Amino acid sequence: MKSINPDDFKVIGKIEFAKIPTNLFNGASDDAKEEKLDKVQAKLSELQDVMYAHNRYGVLICLQGMDTSGKDSLIREVFKEFNPRGVEVNSFKTPNSTELEHDYLWRHYLALPEKGKFAVFNRTHYENVLVTRVHPEYILNENLPRIEKVEDITPKFWQNRLEQINNFEKHIAQNGTIVLKFYFHLSKEEQRKRLLRRLEEVEHHWKFSPGDLKEREHWDEYMQYYEETINKTATEYAPWYIIPADDKEMARYIVAKIILEEMQKHTDIQEPQMDEKIRENIEMYKEILKKED
Repeated sequence: MKSINPDDFKVIGKIEFAKIPTNLFNGASDDAKEEKLDKVQAKLSELQDVMYAHNRYGVLICLQGMDTSGKDSLIREVFKEFNPRGVEVNSFKTPNSTELEHDYLWRHYLALPEKGKFAVFNRTHYENVLVTRVHPEYILNENLPRIEKVEDITPKFWQNRLEQINNFEKHIAQNGTIVLKFYFHLSKEEQRKRLLRRLEEVEHHWKFSPGDLKEREHWDEYMQYYEETINKTATEYAPWYIIPADDKEMARYIVAKIILEEMQKHTDIQEPQMDEKIRENIEMYKEILKKED
């Protein structure tokens, strides 16, 4: 299996989806990909334990992509070796009545990771500049000042939101949250096959929603807004990675390897040293415990 370089997937300049493949063929079998993923999983689990003890950083993993792009199964496979206390997954659906009484980032602040832990956002704060751009009428539910009708939502409104998101990510990054963002680059044809599979295989019927087909009609709009959003919010403190998503097994391995290599750059993440006074008395503590036999 050919080596994967995470930097090949990092957004470092203006992107155009039409020039980026949705499938990365490297000649590897599914078994080989799973074997590679298993090794990375084990290293990530060990690193998370050290990070938990270090207690200085939180890690925010942001997953975005069209329906069926493989986000749910990736979460299950990549993070399954983690200690459950070290990772929390949040799936952001339509805002409820309480969330709509606050600004659009409020619920995302509440779900940020504690120090020493990972948080995975399965769909993220970017829904507020993606779904709402395709369906701007949703903005009216936020009851914003001077926004009475869809026509009041100007291009400047979206520019402001993108700047607010950049500021949000910069703020949390400066305060100890490592932010990594992944876009699952799925082809329209592969989505068609996966939706059809949900209808043909009984065990997957529960995954299908007629709404998936309705959103598929807006494919070109979503691609336009995803491309613009990524280009305007790819930063050093909160980088985007474009993951070829037509091959689920390969996508999982690429994401896991990127997370591992990015975390390994933080060489200050180390297990805390034992207090010197405690260390000096280790033998005494051993004797106390042995005498209880």
